[in-house]
Amino acid sequence: MTDDRDVPERLAELERRVAALEGAGAPTRSEPGTGTVRYAGEVHLHGDVTWEIALDAATALDLADEPRVAVLAALGHPARARIVRSLLADGPRSTSALQEAAELASTGQLYHHLRTLTHSGLVEQDGRGSYRVNARAVVPVLVLLTAAADVAGQLR
Repeated sequence: MTDDRDVPERLAELERRVAALEGAGAPTRSEPGTGTVRYAGEVHLHGDVTWEIALDAATALDLADEPRVAVLAALGHPARARIVRSLLADGPRSTSALQEAAELASTGQLYHHLRTLTHSGLVEQDGRGSYRVNARAVVPVLVLLTAAADVAGQLR
């Protein structure tokens, strides 16, 4: 994560996080005492990633549905979930390795799923032709997968 090529992207993400914490431009609702939703993580999967978000519950409810539903839909297919879990566990992978991990019969099926994952911002293609989970998505994706497991009763 210390590659100089990532500095502008990391700076932009840091500025976005500061603005979110300060509430700049965030939708607001005048209902005091609605509480706060938080998630955080510090993971060491193919680089060190630390992430923390705290958001007023009313503000979280006011966010537009389309962008977040696109992310949930991208993770909502078993093959795409296998692709993302494989990338998180094993790091950047080639299309042949991803096709095997996702248990897909053709590269056409794989590219269909990769297109959905890349358009949602979860996955990106690196310069060597392999794919990886976007660094800014690592902790949020792990949180989504863990929260889904909790709702499904897998953690109890």
